[in-house]
Amino acid sequence: MAPRQRERRIPHQGIHPGHQGGFTLIEILVVIVILSILGGLAAQTLLSRPDAARVQAAQTDLRTLSAALDVYRLDNFRYPSSDQGLNALVERPNGSPEAKNWNPGGYLKKLPDDPWGSPYLYENIDGRIELSSLGSDGVEGGEGNAADIRLSEL
Repeated sequence: MAPRQRERRIPHQGIHPGHQGGFTLIEILVVIVILSILGGLAAQTLLSRPDAARVQAAQTDLRTLSAALDVYRLDNFRYPSSDQGLNALVERPNGSPEAKNWNPGGYLKKLPDDPWGSPYLYENIDGRIELSSLGSDGVEGGEGNAADIRLSEL
């Protein structure tokens, strides 16, 4: 009798012989449709709130400007005057009060405009500063998205 030969078995891996792994065209199309639907919903949500996003951006800018002004005051012992304005954060200011310890690199790379394209307003009243944006309408006052945004009210 011949010795019994052992059968070699290849473990079953769930793949049929000759079958390549991958996705079918139908699977890819279903994923694309699902992603398109989700993207459309996300875009609709974001696009329906552009005014709220602009208000939020203006509030963030006012806080950033305030922080830069605080560093300016630490270096120079005073905030820039109303005449020197926010430009003192970018370029060494002239006039009074003199900025003796002005940072040669400035305090900001450039001054931002508000989200509606207008410059932020700055006032120094007896050492107390006020920063503001006039909102979407660009005039003082207003309601909703057209309301003024003031640092003192944040």
